[in-house]
Amino acid sequence: MNEERAFEHRGYERKPALRRWLFVHKWSSRICTLFLLLICLTGLPLVLRDEIDGLLDDALPYAQVAEGTSNVSLDRVVETSRKMYPGETILSVFVDDDEPKIMVFMASSWAAFKADRRSLHSIRFDAHTGDVLKQTAPFGADGLTFLQLMLSLHRDLFMGLSGELFLGAMALLFIAAIVSGVAIYAPFMRKLDFGTVRATRSRRLKWLDLHNLLGVVTLGWALVVGATGVVNELSTPLFALWQQTDVRAMLAPLQGKPVPQTSELASQQGAYDTVKAAFPDMTTTSVVFPGSPFGSPFHYVVWTKGRTPLTSRLFSPVLVDARSGALVSAVTMPWYLRALELSRPLHFGDYGGMPLKIIWVLLDLVTIVVLGSGLYLWFARSPAAKMQERPAAAVALPSPGCAE
Repeated sequence: MNEERAFEHRGYERKPALRRWLFVHKWSSRICTLFLLLICLTGLPLVLRDEIDGLLDDALPYAQVAEGTSNVSLDRVVETSRKMYPGETILSVFVDDDEPKIMVFMASSWAAFKADRRSLHSIRFDAHTGDVLKQTAPFGADGLTFLQLMLSLHRDLFMGLSGELFLGAMALLFIAAIVSGVAIYAPFMRKLDFGTVRATRSRRLKWLDLHNLLGVVTLGWALVVGATGVVNELSTPLFALWQQTDVRAMLAPLQGKPVPQTSELASQQGAYDTVKAAFPDMTTTSVVFPGSPFGSPFHYVVWTKGRTPLTSRLFSPVLVDARSGALVSAVTMPWYLRALELSRPLHFGDYGGMPLKIIWVLLDLVTIVVLGSGLYLWFARSPAAKMQERPAAAVALPSPGCAE
């Protein structure tokens, strides 16, 4: 039986608000379910991407050094990178605070990177010795790795910004399905004890009850992941907004001045050390070179982060004059980029170590069952089955699955 008839059977035909919620739940869930199933399936390995990366990593091992050995100079790493790829542009240098590695990211030019960010490639250095441990080709040049494939499907379906916005819309429909499901599920549960699964009835009715129960169990998690998913899919336009507003205003006094050439750039290690000394309570993570689409043509952008589990996900940029190496200012990030930063660890569950990752994986698996059961409840319907099951039909639980 369809949802409208189910409500009429229970005497809800005189409650127009419930009927509107039912309409929202039915169509929002049916439109987004297939895409959300893909997102959940691709999200599973992404939760464990660090562990999977470690298993599949074919880089040379780190050197065994005495405890307390200092890192090599970033200037040396930069010089080595330029010798390896003469004529290319160094985009940024990343210093890992978990492993003794330094990553240098390069492209043929900033213009090439802006046109296609998949042109990026990297060199991994041993932070203690400066030895090259691994090089990566531009994204997809040698075929996509497993995690690259999962990330591209999860983020934008290989469609760039249009794919990001489309999946963001699917996440909004997911939230609408959850909220409307709560509104219609509450009156339905007045007739049954919570958690009831009518296993002795038809297979479809049993799956409907399981669909409802599992949807309630994952309700809070699904709302968090859905909402943070929307924010994550807006990262490109949010950074563009920041670039066109705050960054443009900040750089306005420098307009018309000559952009520093590579030979004029101050020491990268000096810029890194300057910021590290000025902000001793922060961890300095990377140096972005002048010309970044999200930075400045006149400055190094040195990124820092906090040291607690939460603040370690909050990054703050500091501007250093690219010619003199002098500290210019710390940049206050707007609220919408702070929201974006907070949404990422909440979305992937990677801020609490392996225990939290396991919880995220289990909840993701349960959500896949909810989505799959929603598809089953939809596609298994037939006119004869609707007539036969009319007295026992129920309203679907708040979930991304299809209402029954």
